[in-house]
Amino acid sequence: MNILVCISNVPDTTSKINFSNDDTLFDTNGIQFIINPNDEFALTRAIWFQQKNQASVTVVTVGDSSAEPILRKCLAIGADKAVRINTKPMDGFSVAQELKVICTKENYDLIMCGRESIDYNGGMVPGMLAQMLEIPFITNCISLDLDQDKILAKREIDGGIEKVSSSLPIVIGGQKGLVEESDLIIPNMRGIMQARQKPLEVFDSSDSQSKSEISKFEKPPSKQGVKLVNPENLDELIRLLHNEANVI
Repeated sequence: MNILVCISNVPDTTSKINFSNDDTLFDTNGIQFIINPNDEFALTRAIWFQQKNQASVTVVTVGDSSAEPILRKCLAIGADKAVRINTKPMDGFSVAQELKVICTKENYDLIMCGRESIDYNGGMVPGMLAQMLEIPFITNCISLDLDQDKILAKREIDGGIEKVSSSLPIVIGGQKGLVEESDLIIPNMRGIMQARQKPLEVFDSSDSQSKSEISKFEKPPSKQGVKLVNPENLDELIRLLHNEANVI
């Protein structure tokens, strides 16, 4: 089995976010980047298939050379090889186009993505990629198993869980539940050393086109100070809730 895991390079949630160029560009100065958490759940599940079903696991990302440490970490976790598409990701459509080119270079049985990245939360790439490849797609996936030449999956839906099966090849949009947080693999020294010897291929952009552009970023409004009200002064509390908080 040949598995491709799509990886996004996202800011650590503890990073302080700033913008530049009149709030039209994300300022990467001082930002620590990590593997997108949803992608890491997908990668860990792929490594399980590697160990149980002798699958080959390739990781791919769209980005410049600054994304290579993340790919090396994926290799240290257990991926067999890595691919970087040397272009800046502009929007979901352009990323899906770039990934499509990689997917057509080899016959991947299973293409695993996170259901969305935690930076832009677009959730567009897996579905677009499946459409471009004209293969099935399951998103919000919380369980995934192989049964000969098909997959058995569970996915979250409004009000419950849906069990589905599908033939291969297929695109999966995964999330927590594919594995638990306690199952995530922390690279050990042996894995880190082996990662240095594993192949990391770099491909030029396929001249993909974006369909949207960011006009401006805005931070959420600053939190207001807390007003303390004497517990015996209910009239004042009601006035504040009605006139300022607008909740009653």
